[in-house]
Amino acid sequence: MKGIILHGGHGTRLRPLTHTGPKQLLPIANKPMSQFCLEAISETVISDIAIIIGGVGSNEVREYYGDGEKFGVKITYIYQDKPKGISHAIKLCKDFVGDEKFIVYLGDNILRKGLIDYKNKFELD
Repeated sequence: MKGIILHGGHGTRLRPLTHTGPKQLLPIANKPMSQFCLEAISETVISDIAIIIGGVGSNEVREYYGDGEKFGVKITYIYQDKPKGISHAIKLCKDFVGDEKFIVYLGDNILRKGLIDYKNKFELD
């Protein structure tokens, strides 16, 4: 199973906070909100994760997460030239996912419960 984190968009509703970087890198409890997504996916023992980037701050995302080694995962970056919706972003991951099942996590969402129960139920279906 693989993981996908959607890290694109312009964050226009959070301006001026997002004039210089992506909303997903805004800190919550001293870490970027998308790091909560990455940690939730890695807690499920998924270690192969694609991050969809595009727009303002794509380089900042690459600089922060790197290849994923410091988070115990392998990160592949997939570029989306402009925001065209969630389904378009997922379609860009076709080669990354192949025939495997995958989890998609929106980089600006935080689920308090985590993903382990969802992943386990998904694998059974």
